[in-house]
Formats: sequence, structure tokens, C-alpha cells
Amino acid sequence: MLRALTGLLAPPACLACRAPGTTPLCAACRRALRVLRPEAVCPRCGLPRPCDGGGGGRGRGCPAADAPWARAWAPVAYTGPATALVAALKFRGALPCASLMAAQVAALAPPGLLAGGVLAPVPTHPARARRRGYDQADVLACALARRSGLAVEACLTRAGPRSRQLGAGRAERLQDGRLHLRCRRAPPSRVVLVDDVHTTGATLRAAAAALRRGGAAEVVAVTWARTL
Repeated sequence: MLRALTGLLAPPACLACRAPGTTPLCAACRRALRVLRPEAVCPRCGLPRPCDGGGGGRGRGCPAADAPWARAWAPVAYTGPATALVAALKFRGALPCASLMAAQVAALAPPGLLAGGVLAPVPTHPARARRRGYDQADVLACALARRSGLAVEACLTRAGPRSRQLGAGRAERLQDGRLHLRCRRAPPSRVVLVDDVHTTGATLRAAAAALRRGGAAEVVAVTWARTL
């Protein structure tokens, strides 16, 4: 009943272009998403091949060559309608966005990427999660669990001062000690990290490194979108 009344007061609309009648994305905005096919991207950093000239690599080789994960991948580029969808999930409480994101991850994932292990959301800082009332990575991981059959396990915890990644430069994001992530307990052997966006990879690096220190033998990083 409440949802029906809300729909009358605020009819459904595309979260990207505001076209009425369809949410979270209209058909045109779904078509406008830039899909990153697994065979066309680097399995280490998730950037289009060749990956040595972009995404922060600046011609010095793959930017994730020394990353603590075995593989990183996202199905879409963080541009156009994808930016609006992530913002709606993070800042506007549009939790149904996670279902669309999870469906695309599950449908387009490279063979074997979601085969075995557990899904571990990259935790938002507790203060930020309390303010929002939810953790968007956890919401996305739960939606992906329903599609993949993998269990969600809160392997990681986040402490220390809040370090705002949005708006920070690459060098600032990658500073040692900027993010404080640790394992709650010994993690499973294989862990699939889940987050919304892979930008510089700083947060994913901190999370994967914590899991490897905790005893995980293999960590893969899965996000819905990848900054190019």
C-alpha cells in the first residue's frame, strides 16, 4: 500500500535521464551503458586492453600488476548512465539499483569468476553507513548472492578516521595507511570482493591485502563499474 501511494506521489522515472515510467534505467539508458566484455579487458586491472596507457598506468605497465588480487573485473564503464545509477544507490537510497547491477555482473562474468568461495562486501566506514542507513556494497553483494548462489560473508571491518575517496586524487587515494581494513576472523580460502566502483583500486587493494594477510589464498575483485 505504501509503495502504491508513493508511486502516485512520485511516479517511477529513469534515474539517469528522468524519463517517466521506467526505473531504475529506461531502455535507452540501458543501451547507453558501455559494456566491458571480459575478452577485451585486462584480467588484472579490468581496463580495456592494452592497459598500460590509461587508468593511471600512464604508460608504465598495468596499474594492477602488483595488486594483491588475482583478478579484477567489472561489466560496465563508469561513464554516462552508470554514474547516475551509482550515485542513486550510494546517496539517494535507491536500493533497487543493486538488483540491476547484480544481474549484469552475474550475466556477463567471465567463466569461473563466480565459481566457489564467498562474496565479501568492501565495508563502508561505519559512520557513513549509519548516516545512510545501509552499506551499498553489502546491498550489492546480497543481490549478487541471489544471482550466483554464493554466500555473503562479512569478512572485513573498517575502522580509523573516515577517508573520503570521492574527489581525492590518485596519489592521495593510494597513500599507505589511508584506509584501515582488517579481517574479522580467518577468511575462507577464496574470496570474491564486491564493491560498486573500481576507480584507482585503492580501496580494493586495502581490502584484498587484509584478506591475504588473514589467510585467504585467492582474492578476486568484482565491481559493477570501472573508471576508465
